[in-house]
Amino acid sequence: MSEGDESRESSESVERAAKEEERRLVHRVREGDVAAFDALVRRYYNQAGAVARRLMENREDAEDLVHDAFLRALDRIETFDESRDFGPWFYRLLINLGINARRSRSRRRTEPEPIDAESTLATPDQETLRSEIRTRFSEALAALPERQRVIIGLFEVDGYTSVEIAAMLGVSPETVRWHVHQARHTLRGVLAPMQDER
Repeated sequence: MSEGDESRESSESVERAAKEEERRLVHRVREGDVAAFDALVRRYYNQAGAVARRLMENREDAEDLVHDAFLRALDRIETFDESRDFGPWFYRLLINLGINARRSRSRRRTEPEPIDAESTLATPDQETLRSEIRTRFSEALAALPERQRVIIGLFEVDGYTSVEIAAMLGVSPETVRWHVHQARHTLRGVLAPMQDER
């Protein structure tokens, strides 16, 4: 057996063990074990926060969404099929809650997180152009259909694969790739005239 095969087997073994541990945690949560639920929260909290920030566009609403999603998961844990992975089920729940929250309530007005850190070495003209590009990009991103905006953020910024996003959203990987293609096309169209001005 080659070193690569051994490494792959070891990685698969670790992944199987992690999934089995997660199934045990879910089972314990169903039996009312608070410590098991805390362990699930710790496993998913950071990634859930990243996904929530992509959805809600400001930290306070994202934190509220993460807390709401974990509470909803706890409320609905009896409906979860233990033979499946918890992560995709939880992320689908979080994303649906986030989309509904954006549609149904007015968000608190806070300063959005900066898309990119500004260079201190740029000339005033470069700063003006960068600022305009960021503004146009943010506006174009906000104008994308909700699902497309979420998918492009998860794919391009957070680094999830089309298969992972498909599992989160309950759609096919092909549908995810189509949305990524469409979003890229739209965003390129908005930014192309500005590239010509550089």
